[in-house]
Amino acid sequence: MPVNTAPRTATWTYVEGQWLEGNPPLIGPTSHAMWLGSTVFDGARWFDGLSPDLDLHCQRVNRSATNMGLKPTMEAGEIERLALEGVKKFDGKTAIYIKPMYWAEHGTSFSVVAPDPESTRFALCLFEAPMHAAKPSSLTVSPYRRPNPEVAMTAAKTGSLYPNSGRMIIEARSRGFDNALARDMNGNVAETASSNIFMVKDGVVMTPVANGTFLSGITRARVIGLLREAGYDVREVTLTVEDFRNADEIFTSGNYSKIVPVTKLDDRDLQEGPVARKALDLYMDWARTTAA
Repeated sequence: MPVNTAPRTATWTYVEGQWLEGNPPLIGPTSHAMWLGSTVFDGARWFDGLSPDLDLHCQRVNRSATNMGLKPTMEAGEIERLALEGVKKFDGKTAIYIKPMYWAEHGTSFSVVAPDPESTRFALCLFEAPMHAAKPSSLTVSPYRRPNPEVAMTAAKTGSLYPNSGRMIIEARSRGFDNALARDMNGNVAETASSNIFMVKDGVVMTPVANGTFLSGITRARVIGLLREAGYDVREVTLTVEDFRNADEIFTSGNYSKIVPVTKLDDRDLQEGPVARKALDLYMDWARTTAA
């Protein structure tokens, strides 16, 4: 039966020296990535003529590939150059998601399960994706956990980690919430199902300390730095669900939507707080002055 594989938005993909429009078929049923999950990717943004931290995202996808046992085939600077080349194929009216990725085509000679680094392939996909910065979100504590580094490839931004995030979101949505507050295997808060998280208590900004169970994001680091430069006391500490339930303010950070205030955590309603608004203002001011 024919399947509609057309992309939902305007999309361009660079692969093997050429730009292809739409959703080109790149991975076959015998590809290692298809049946054994050897994919890594990263995600940067272009909006209003800006591409904040694009260089850092291009560097990180190469680190993810190495950590996954793949062999990066593109220099980070070349990925960045191609991304900006690809942006010109769009009309410039809608924000764009920039997604470089690697995957293995074959397993090794000694085990089909292990990816063969020499079979690594690269693609760079750009597609239109409006941003929803500052659009309030509701959270519920997820019954599912983030894995420890001992049991999952948490040192890479790999597609194989995202089914766990997906089931967190599906379960949260089934109970009327937008997203899920995820804990690590010790029961402490790690992040949400799709973004890093911050809380404010008595004027102190806190975020879960990076412990290898979640992606310590590029936007997260940028927000921490900007808030500190603006005079805020920002601490990376171990935080419990109870800490968040008693917070004065909660907000999330991530490349896809930047800064998002949380206005509900389970049965507690919160106000959109001043720190989240300040963080978004600081980020956008920084982007407009340094990231164009």
